[in-house]
Amino acid sequence: MPTYRSLFARREFRALWTSSALTTVASTTSSLALATVVHRQTGSALLSAVAMFGPSLAQVLGATTLMSVADTAPPRRTLTVVGTLTAAALAVQTLPGLPPSARLLVVLGAAYVVAVGSGVRWGLLAEILPADGYALGRSAMNVSVGACQVVGFATGGLLLSVLSTPEVFALAAGVAALAVPVLRFGLVEHPPRRSARAGLRETWRGNRVLLSARSTRTLLIALCVPNGLIVGCEALFVPYAGDRAGLLLAAGAVGMMTGDLVAGRYLTAAGRRRASTPLRILLAGPFLVFAVEPGEALAVAAVALGSAGYAASLAQQEWLVVLTPEALRGQVLGLESSARMTAQGVFAVLAGTLGDLIPPSAAIALLATASLAVSLLLTGPLARVGDRAASPSGAGVGGPYPGLP
Repeated sequence: MPTYRSLFARREFRALWTSSALTTVASTTSSLALATVVHRQTGSALLSAVAMFGPSLAQVLGATTLMSVADTAPPRRTLTVVGTLTAAALAVQTLPGLPPSARLLVVLGAAYVVAVGSGVRWGLLAEILPADGYALGRSAMNVSVGACQVVGFATGGLLLSVLSTPEVFALAAGVAALAVPVLRFGLVEHPPRRSARAGLRETWRGNRVLLSARSTRTLLIALCVPNGLIVGCEALFVPYAGDRAGLLLAAGAVGMMTGDLVAGRYLTAAGRRRASTPLRILLAGPFLVFAVEPGEALAVAAVALGSAGYAASLAQQEWLVVLTPEALRGQVLGLESSARMTAQGVFAVLAGTLGDLIPPSAAIALLATASLAVSLLLTGPLARVGDRAASPSGAGVGGPYPGLP
């Protein structure tokens, strides 16, 4: 079984991991600064929320218009360009007189570019790691993202108390810029997985092939809906706990990282397959305790325990890799990443709307119930997808790509 040591012995994996960590710290730090400056300029809670969640919603545009780049462009060059544009977008935010509308357009444009870059990154990860190392690689990346988000938000809050927002944006841009040489000199240029010309037509063509396969549709629903509903629960931690919400958010991050660590490092592919259903139930089940408005200690424990269930995604992402033709691997992984992020943004907004109508504790319990119901409904279809992924003849969703160049 691969180990974290064997992963980090690979130069290209180290480059992907390091660049992801740097951009995550930069994006989380800057998102807090952006929400702060937008709220200061407009006084609008809605626009502040758009500043925080808008990038997640914008990622669906990348998935539906230009995600074919993930398989048709040289990955090192593409990731270097994406990193450069990300740093440039943060640098633009340093302009003190920039109106809120322009700030939001810049961040949404950057999110579009990042969405395409995610497909390139995950497709390249599947290419540089052996088949039995992909889940562990995703685990290492997920743990890094969770830890760096905690660091980014904590650092952002501290920096905003001592620096101006333009200075915070400048620091974030500098951190993001560090990822560019890491990618440029840490990666080997790999040839594109297919030779078609990237663009809207090619993206739709690939998406039609992917979405025409029942297994892909099932996996995308499983990766987006139950998880997104629980993210909606997390979006209600502030109205539920007030200034103690940080404890719940920290507990969720710890639980998620623990689940990814255990499932990725200590479970085999067969073990992750067997654990898939229990983990999906674990994801939502503990959040039902919010129906009785638990005390702080019980709420923290429930959130930490439930968040470990996010690790069910590792098996589902592993199955996507196995069941997708290599020529579409970057596109399907980018589509999954963008759809998942978009679903999280949508359910966070839905949760906020629901939280204005009923008590936050009741809204959290309702969202958790919906997540659990969807997971239970998906048990049979996911079992069949897992069986197909485990069979020797299971690779290649929907057969060969028609007319693949």
